[in-house]
Amino acid sequence: MKKVAKLCVLGAAVVLGAGVWLSGCKSAPELTQANALALIQAKYDQSPAVPASVTVDDLGMREGLAAKYWERSKVYPNNYWGDFTLTTEGKKAIKLAGGGNVIQWRPENLTDKRFSVTVLTTAANHLKARDAKDVQDDAAGGKSIEFSESMSLDGVPDALQGIAHNPGNKLATKRTASFVLDNGAWKLNSIQ
Repeated sequence: MKKVAKLCVLGAAVVLGAGVWLSGCKSAPELTQANALALIQAKYDQSPAVPASVTVDDLGMREGLAAKYWERSKVYPNNYWGDFTLTTEGKKAIKLAGGGNVIQWRPENLTDKRFSVTVLTTAANHLKARDAKDVQDDAAGGKSIEFSESMSLDGVPDALQGIAHNPGNKLATKRTASFVLDNGAWKLNSIQ
């Protein structure tokens, strides 16, 4: 029984030694923040462009009126509900999430500042990867990095960019990207 155990230990040592010998002393290339962000941005650039989703609240409605994106087409008897029809300029800048060309503004009361509608920009853009933290080692031998995924407003008119920066809009999301070593180079594995 002792001989079998010794043979097993010896066999394991030979296999490990052969693995070390075959792999040599090569170490994995370094994955820097800049390299990681470049890999993430390349993935975003290869993905189809998407319109930005913008929440329009009470302030945004007033800004949209001033920018002539929509005009009030109907006032209801309670004097705080209204229908707003997209203007020609508005149709160039936005699409309504539900389709059509009339925003149905229906707050609960005259002082309701929480009511909002969602519009989509007509300009389609790719997401942007920014503000990466330090690259971390994973337990499985890979790497990961936390970063901000930002909504791009390239090509969006200034007035609509202003509405997008109002409270209630989320222009960036924290994400984590994982990387694996593939044939001696780091490869983006997933974004969560």
